[in-house]
Amino acid sequence: MTEKNTKSGKILIVDDNEDLLKAAKIFLKRHFALVDLEKNPEAIPSLINNENYDVILLDMNFTKDVSSGKEGYYWLEQILEMDPSAVVVLITAYGDVQMAVKAIKAGATDFVLKPWENEKLLATLYSAMRLRESKLEIEDLRSKQKEINLQINNKYDNIIGQSPAIRKTFETIDRVAVTDANVLILGENGTGKEMVARAIHNNSPRRDKVFVNVDLGSVSETLFESELFGHKKGAFTDAKEDRAGRFEIANGGTLFLDEIGNLSMPLQAKLLAVLQNRKVSRVGSNKEINIDIRLLCATNMPLYDMVKENKFRQDLLYRINTIEIELPSLRNRLEDIPLLANHFLDHYNKKYSKSVSKISEGALSRMQKHHWPGNVRELQHSLERAVIMSNSQVLQPEDFNFTNQGQPSNNDAENVMLDQFKLEEVEKILIRKVLKKYNGNITQAASELGLTRSSLYRRLEKYGL
Repeated sequence: MTEKNTKSGKILIVDDNEDLLKAAKIFLKRHFALVDLEKNPEAIPSLINNENYDVILLDMNFTKDVSSGKEGYYWLEQILEMDPSAVVVLITAYGDVQMAVKAIKAGATDFVLKPWENEKLLATLYSAMRLRESKLEIEDLRSKQKEINLQINNKYDNIIGQSPAIRKTFETIDRVAVTDANVLILGENGTGKEMVARAIHNNSPRRDKVFVNVDLGSVSETLFESELFGHKKGAFTDAKEDRAGRFEIANGGTLFLDEIGNLSMPLQAKLLAVLQNRKVSRVGSNKEINIDIRLLCATNMPLYDMVKENKFRQDLLYRINTIEIELPSLRNRLEDIPLLANHFLDHYNKKYSKSVSKISEGALSRMQKHHWPGNVRELQHSLERAVIMSNSQVLQPEDFNFTNQGQPSNNDAENVMLDQFKLEEVEKILIRKVLKKYNGNITQAASELGLTRSSLYRRLEKYGL
């Protein structure tokens, strides 16, 4: 009874030799949960549609073509077209090395000769089953990642606005997304640089591939190469295992380097070398790995001034800015504030199960006179705080912390600093609230706040939380 319970695996054997089929079933049914036999390869599509086989043992030669293996190659191709994760072991009575190599290149997992040794066949099938399990796990992970990316992408595709300034941004995104050109996204903090990067990726030929975001402002000088290029086990004290870097992970997809202006000159040189050669070597290894990425970069720093001051390499700037997108600040597209504010109102009503129906005209008017040093991010935090704290159906001006009513003059620096201080206070309150909600779980809190773990850690340190 125990042996029966421990049997697993579903095997399909396709061969025109009836004696071989019977002998194989007698032996293999003691080791696997299901062993199906089939003489006619034309039945393969129906069998695969009705059962998920872990391993398919497929004869290379049927009666139509005795020794060339062409039928085997044909049915191998058909099986892999129907199920790309299928594991096929080809069998033949003709021990031809070139045929074996061709079969493996065509997608076969292994190659066995008739007559086979039972124990050797069993070992081959167990190995093939493990490969099938791995393929299904990878397929499942890819499916989940694709779904996660869709959810994330839907969130970040909501770049709200109808002003001439933001329409110009949309037009540029449409033009550059379909190319593979490197893009540099410039703009103040809070203008939505990551959203634009994701929008470019989502509308590019690489949309079904991975989007990897690297916050260079949170990567230390000592860990830069390990984080971006990967490392081999034992390359340094904490290198407990081999690890792929962000370039490898992004291979085939898009790599977004945020806060690129924060890199020191030595790190800029290392980054430039990789971008020029399109190859990386993991720390502790001399082996070069080819990389194929779409590069997007962003910064709020004045890179051209930094080039003049010898703080940023001119050759690196040329490498990363085939196309530039400069995002407008919120104060330069004030007409978009009602759209943005109502979008965030709907979002936070759902998030916090509130029922605030609208924003008063007075509040909207005050919003359009506010300076918004923190741009869209500040507006978002202001709406979140107002929705959380409000006990009425309509948000009024007093539900917001407005400190200045017009564009700041040279003498208004104190007001701008006060705005920033209040924004930080709101952020501190929100971080504390979300941490409490998730019992201190950094990963979950960072996800809800729309931050990376490293960014959240920096804010915890900054606010002493």
